[in-house]
Amino acid sequence: MSGEPEVVSATGRATDAPGPTGLPPALKPPVDPSSLVHRQLLDGPFWQHVPAYAQISEAEFLDHRWQAKNSITNVGKLLAAVKGLCPDDFFRDAEEGFKQAPMSVRVSPYLLALVDWSHPYEDPLRIQFIPLASRSLHDHPKLNLDSLHERVDMPVPGLTHRYPDKALFLPLDMCPVYCRFCTRSYAVGVDTEQVAKFQLRVNHDRWQRAFEYVASRPELEDIVVSGGDAYQLRPEQLTEIGETLLGMPNILRIRLATKGPAVMPQKILTDDPWTDAVTRLVELGRKRHKEVVIHTHFNHPREITAITKAAMDRLFERGITVRNQSVLVRGVNDRPEVMALLVKRLSYVNVHPYYIYMHDLVKGVEDLRTTLDTGLRIERHVRGVTAGFNTPTVVTDAPGGGGKRDVHSYESYDRVTGISVYTAPSVRPGRLFFYFDPIDQLPPEGQARWADPAEHPRMIDEARAAAAQSR
Repeated sequence: MSGEPEVVSATGRATDAPGPTGLPPALKPPVDPSSLVHRQLLDGPFWQHVPAYAQISEAEFLDHRWQAKNSITNVGKLLAAVKGLCPDDFFRDAEEGFKQAPMSVRVSPYLLALVDWSHPYEDPLRIQFIPLASRSLHDHPKLNLDSLHERVDMPVPGLTHRYPDKALFLPLDMCPVYCRFCTRSYAVGVDTEQVAKFQLRVNHDRWQRAFEYVASRPELEDIVVSGGDAYQLRPEQLTEIGETLLGMPNILRIRLATKGPAVMPQKILTDDPWTDAVTRLVELGRKRHKEVVIHTHFNHPREITAITKAAMDRLFERGITVRNQSVLVRGVNDRPEVMALLVKRLSYVNVHPYYIYMHDLVKGVEDLRTTLDTGLRIERHVRGVTAGFNTPTVVTDAPGGGGKRDVHSYESYDRVTGISVYTAPSVRPGRLFFYFDPIDQLPPEGQARWADPAEHPRMIDEARAAAAQSR
């Protein structure tokens, strides 16, 4: 028997003794570089497979003005852009879907070119932006148009003050594209056949009232500038908002919220005045020991291309921090392997994965929501994929104004009725907040109970009692 000591691996199994270098042998085989899929980004003139863009040069496609001018806003333009790529039935389905949608429609050429038009019904990008009547489901009985009660918490129009030290400022109601699942479908975009919008157009008098409120509240330290979308603010508007807020002694942090990097990264590359305005605000904040960052919104790994990386590299070179907030969307990113790839790819392009939101209860998009159980499964699988600081937190934005709660922090969760109960002691002490799984994803017993309106209050009472028992 050898006198060499036995070496035990992390799994508890004996391994070979240390080699001549004195180092233990590798526990994992080397990885084939070709397997690092998160680094494999779509490149080249990929947009030219779309008939309408077949002759568009790289210079044109990278021009943010061309992207904005050629964005799709109705079925006719959509049909013209991708004619011949998918069946006529799809367009009739989309036309009826647009009529039923609470959101306006706007899709950038960049986004349109990323859709797999050979499988439009299953494509994760199409699902997010182009509604189909054939896939629609009835809204959940507990839904209302402003499910997060943002307007209830508005001391002045366009400013939501819910958390003690943070406020949400909505300076405008326009975006570079319109997401079907937008929580703010009550205000964002133009009126639709389904929804007359709460107006949040650019208005300096309204802005001034918001600034005065923020300055009057010493506890406010953190302002999210959203909308709408900060991408749609002109450079001088962005400067006015940023400099005004940074000039207030109480404000320490500003977040510029924009979907833009995911749907029109060209703006960062070719709209120098806008990018320079953001850079100046970041530098001004740094000089004043304050933080100005960008919060963006990628939902699927295919949204990240070589163009995205070039845009994020430009921001990174300027010292601009970018964080990501995803929404868990059925058929888009509700499988662990898809979300894991998104997290890795975001990390690769220097975007920090920050949140994964459970899909809010939003009018007209019940087919996009998932169960809370799906969020719990995603959370288990994503943790450990990469470094902790690049691992997103899965949260439920509690309906009724409870704010963001860790998805697993519920007081009770009934997988039959799909009702989960949360508390928010630092936001609204003593109150209970209820989140509801989509009914079509429940077991037959749960679906049967929701089909009977008389059962609704009983199920709420049961959930309330279960929450009380767990505390």
